[in-house]
Amino acid sequence: MERPDRHNEVELNLLTSGSLTYLLGGNKVTISSGRLAVFWAAIPHQIVTTTDEAEYFVATIPLVWFLQCQFPGHFVHSILHPMSCLTLTRVAPPPDELRFEQWVCDFLTAHPIQKRIVLLEMKARLLRLALTMSQRKASRRKRPNPQFLLGLGALTRAEQMACFIARHYTEPITAREIGSFTQLHPNYAMGLFRKTFGMTLIGYVTQHRISHAQRLPAVTDEKIIEVANASGFNSLSRFNEAFKKSCGCSPRDYRGRHRS
Repeated sequence: MERPDRHNEVELNLLTSGSLTYLLGGNKVTISSGRLAVFWAAIPHQIVTTTDEAEYFVATIPLVWFLQCQFPGHFVHSILHPMSCLTLTRVAPPPDELRFEQWVCDFLTAHPIQKRIVLLEMKARLLRLALTMSQRKASRRKRPNPQFLLGLGALTRAEQMACFIARHYTEPITAREIGSFTQLHPNYAMGLFRKTFGMTLIGYVTQHRISHAQRLPAVTDEKIIEVANASGFNSLSRFNEAFKKSCGCSPRDYRGRHRS
């Protein structure tokens, strides 16, 4: 993936072999085979490394459908929250692998009943994942798994800047502050980031702010001005302009679509 991607869907990844590493939500996360990964793809994400033998299934679910399923609140929060956007669970590879293979076959038939079955089975799989999370939370306090979350020492300078942005985008950060974090001159930092990720620092900051803003109207009753402020925008007009450019509609219309 040459540059960070984002789309307003919940994404499921299942690796059947090998491994891949995402830069996602301020962390560098490695997914190995036999693990089901679920995250909200509106949060900028990028595959930074893969093994040669990596093979995996990808399924995407519209956010509106995900919200209408009325999953447990803690599960929805864990998927949509920008700092805990990835859920990993170890599974016995055959069952989930067979599920994905069947889902692909059912969708290729284009039969409406088979597509409906796929959605019902996806919902059931996610409910099982939510139940597993709830049981783990009841038995022990949730901790980051060091097998997947790597420290900043394992990141390149450009990746460190991306992580800094992911953790501070709601604040009025500048290119000077981002460069200072990695001990780089602002101009060099901006050039390095564009060369690495194919987009500007400001564009990357805006992506994170819009992703944050997309979550709030869908799951809270906060006023639009409060959503703008909470997402890091200091101007309502700039927020409305950036939101419409990214999502194709105003924040108010977006809320209506996802609450209907």
